[in-house]
Amino acid sequence: MAKSANAQRHWLVDLLVRLVKTKPLGTVCGVVVLALILVAVFADVLAPYPYDEIRLMEILEPPSARHLLGTDNVGRDFLSRIIHGARVSLLVGLAATTISVVVAVLVGGVTGFLGGKLDLVVQRFVDAWIAFPGLLLLLTLMSVLGRGVLQIILVLGISGGIGSGSRVVRSAVIGIKENVYFEAGDAIGSTTWRMLTRHVLPNIAPPIIIVFSISIGGYILSAAALSFLGFGLPPDVPDWGGMLSREGRTYMEAAPRLALWPGLSLTLVVYSLNMFGDALRDLLDPRLRGSDR
Repeated sequence: MAKSANAQRHWLVDLLVRLVKTKPLGTVCGVVVLALILVAVFADVLAPYPYDEIRLMEILEPPSARHLLGTDNVGRDFLSRIIHGARVSLLVGLAATTISVVVAVLVGGVTGFLGGKLDLVVQRFVDAWIAFPGLLLLLTLMSVLGRGVLQIILVLGISGGIGSGSRVVRSAVIGIKENVYFEAGDAIGSTTWRMLTRHVLPNIAPPIIIVFSISIGGYILSAAALSFLGFGLPPDVPDWGGMLSREGRTYMEAAPRLALWPGLSLTLVVYSLNMFGDALRDLLDPRLRGSDR
């Protein structure tokens, strides 16, 4: 156990060293992602005011020493809402991605390993699922389930896992299941569950890590799009997409900063997550190596 833990630490350190040396842009974006995590965790400490504190005497105040980003249409400190919006975005992105990866492993891993009629039937269902326009499918599911953090996490996670995520995992499993150690496992009578947990999962860990890292930004953007269209998070939840849709769009001319800051926050976070995930992809999968970025 100790040797295994040491090997994992050495692998992680080696990965970080290679990231810094060969992927400078990915490293910078990784720092931005780390800063987002810290802001989300310590949002209650960093926010100068409660995000839902209404001050009707301070409506639409411009940026000042008291309110660094000004106030919104009901007098709430906008910086506090942006900071808490980072927590909501990170929660939705991480939770939806985790559910998506679990669903993808269950659907793609099991069907790819077992093959046969089960794989044929399940993959035809996956084909039908992918054939639906993504945004239309999300809007339909959200209209049925209603608005809420849990609902949007489940909808994004399950829909993404059944679709493209399961295809990636299935391809990885099919690529390794013809190796000799699978034949040896069959020869000694290993159960399907043991083969999946002891041989399949460890060998498809790199593509799973890649899928996880590059999916977070997409789910954050999808959640923001749903909120912008009025099908996402409730109005009392401070999320960046909702800010763009409500006060940002309504007061675009009187106070354009109400749309500027949520938009910039979304752009920076999604770009950083995508570039960081892209750098990890290049390091973990030699077949996908790109230019040093």
